[in-house]
Amino acid sequence: MTTSRPIRAVAMAGASALLLALAACSEARVPESNSPPAPPPPRWGACPAEVAADAPQLQCGTVQVPLDYADPDGPQIEVEISRLASTKPEQRRGVLLLHPGGPGGSGLALANLLVSKGLPSSVLDSYDLIGMDTRGIGRSAPVSCRFTNDQEYYGNIPPYAPDDATVTTQATLAREVAERCAAGAGDGRLAQLSTANMARDLDQIRAALGERKASYLGYSYGSALGAAYAAMFPDSTDRIVLDSNIGDTHLDRDGLRRYAMGMELAFPDFAKWVAERHEVYGLGRTPEEVRQRYLTLAGQLDKAPVAGVDGAVFRLSTFVALYSPGSYDQAARAWMSLQGTGEAAPEPAPPAEPSAASPHDNTWSVFLAVTCNDVEWPHDDATYRRAVTEDRDRYPLYGAASANINPCAYWQHGPAEPPVRISADGPRNVLIVQNQRDPVTPLRGGELLREKFGERSRLVSVDAGGHGVYILGGNPCARDTVTGYLVDGKLPDDTTCPAA
Repeated sequence: MTTSRPIRAVAMAGASALLLALAACSEARVPESNSPPAPPPPRWGACPAEVAADAPQLQCGTVQVPLDYADPDGPQIEVEISRLASTKPEQRRGVLLLHPGGPGGSGLALANLLVSKGLPSSVLDSYDLIGMDTRGIGRSAPVSCRFTNDQEYYGNIPPYAPDDATVTTQATLAREVAERCAAGAGDGRLAQLSTANMARDLDQIRAALGERKASYLGYSYGSALGAAYAAMFPDSTDRIVLDSNIGDTHLDRDGLRRYAMGMELAFPDFAKWVAERHEVYGLGRTPEEVRQRYLTLAGQLDKAPVAGVDGAVFRLSTFVALYSPGSYDQAARAWMSLQGTGEAAPEPAPPAEPSAASPHDNTWSVFLAVTCNDVEWPHDDATYRRAVTEDRDRYPLYGAASANINPCAYWQHGPAEPPVRISADGPRNVLIVQNQRDPVTPLRGGELLREKFGERSRLVSVDAGGHGVYILGGNPCARDTVTGYLVDGKLPDDTTCPAA
């Protein structure tokens, strides 16, 4: 199937940025006394060219960590990190570890992004900002499932399944992808990609930097990694901010199915915005009419794709557009072109070299390895067919996508240890921030983390849509609350920030 690249590219890029069968009483934790010795400090120098081009002020270096923490003296890998150092030593508190989400996202330049969007000077004075490519990503022992351009693979979220036959087709592809990943796992890196191991890497980075404790700011999947870090290393974590929350230390079927809940909660903001501009887009005069237009157009594209865009790609691209109100206009104009009332959809670009590596290979490979290694997934197709049927009715906008089968159903490695269990025992140092209408990590994820951390945590919910709160979302109340915690250490009460 060939697709229109502008619309498909938006969908794929958003999905790539993107994310409990084991006993709940189990716990994956390495006590600090059993941790490997501190690695040598990084030798700071220029960052890789692709980072330095946009962020020349950053320094980069590597930290050596065990490939397998069960064999700390065995093979080692290098984790690439970046630093934006505080220029006020008298105000410097320590280091603030940063994670952009994924799993599969590079975080080497995240400090530069946050600064460009207005990260307060008080935070820059208080911390060295430490970005990173966590293990498996980019410059840090990268992994590959050998995805190529000829695979009809949608990335982190399976395609929408309008019927059982589509689930069966997706199952065949999911099995093939899992087999391809297994075939490329000979060096052992893929099997050692897990949230628990990345949390251990965080603590090794802290130790290599010579810090007794480290603070942390993580977005999206970064909330799961930060939750695991706070759970596994309570004595070496300082101030923890978890932003846009999955709801646990790992992404499981329930977390993935909550994507559909998120779209139902986020879509009304988009529909209202479009309806208020009916004279521009002609997609409906009321939010209800815009919603019906979406359902009608998706059904039409299921039967007759336009310029290579079928119903699955249309739904995915609309879902991704809900990540940011800044994408609303582009999404509305794409709808117009697909229904024939706007500029004609561009002709599909000539196909890329079929056997060439996909540009999403590393991102998709890391997402699958972490997601499938963290927790056991059901292995029978029937479980997914039932879930698709349930969620297609429960969440009509997107339920039959996020409930669909994915390669974790056929993953050949299996979890090496139980998922990290969150404990309410530990320091009171976890601030959870969450938009109320986030399409991919809905409010429920923040509430779940608040329940699991108990009195260790507080929840700040924000009357806003979109994915990403602190600095990325632009809400002044949320910005000031998080900044106050990072700088002054005052954990606020549970609160709701009003709409900006």
